[in-house]
Amino acid sequence: MQVSVYNSGGQVTGQIELNEAVFGVALNQDVIHQAMVRQLANRRAGTANTKTRGEVAGSTRKLFRQKHTGSARAGSRRSPIRYGGGVAFGPHTRSYNQRMPKKMRRLALKCLLSAKVADGDIKIIESFSMEQPKTKHMCQILSALEIESSALIVTAEPDMNIVKSARNIDKVKTLPSYMLNVVDLLSYKVLLITVDGVKRVESIWGKGKITVEV
Repeated sequence: MQVSVYNSGGQVTGQIELNEAVFGVALNQDVIHQAMVRQLANRRAGTANTKTRGEVAGSTRKLFRQKHTGSARAGSRRSPIRYGGGVAFGPHTRSYNQRMPKKMRRLALKCLLSAKVADGDIKIIESFSMEQPKTKHMCQILSALEIESSALIVTAEPDMNIVKSARNIDKVKTLPSYMLNVVDLLSYKVLLITVDGVKRVESIWGKGKITVEV
């Protein structure tokens, strides 16, 4: 599968052969949906927590005698019906984590990468060649490549010059190739990736290569 390679000025400088095992996979919407739900669920913190009557501070002494007071038969001040007491049936810390087989996670990612290629929503650039952060320069590159919608910029390794140049641009996000994930691929229309980034993606998610979890 041949795809054009562009320079930072928007001109086609050559072609690159994409690995069919990564960029030529049939779309499986069920697996993609399951992977997306799993990733979003695993982001949840589940930090809500209330104390029961056995956990709140306070004496366990009976407030007053059982009989002959004309009042209710009250027990400890930790009772849920009293101010400062425990909470009955309140929320407690829990985990929202969902598990998914590694093969299915890999398949979901490859399905989305393949869909980007099939829809023409992938742009491969030689390199950004930024010696210093420059938002104006990044805007010029995006304009030259005719990227007017949201874009996910992927490089082989983290590059702070690229990160700082793109972080103030609306609807643009940068990622190193090994941090590609289902939610970001779904959230951004155009995938702008360097040649080295493509090679790194193919080495991680190609056949027989299981080195990074999605």
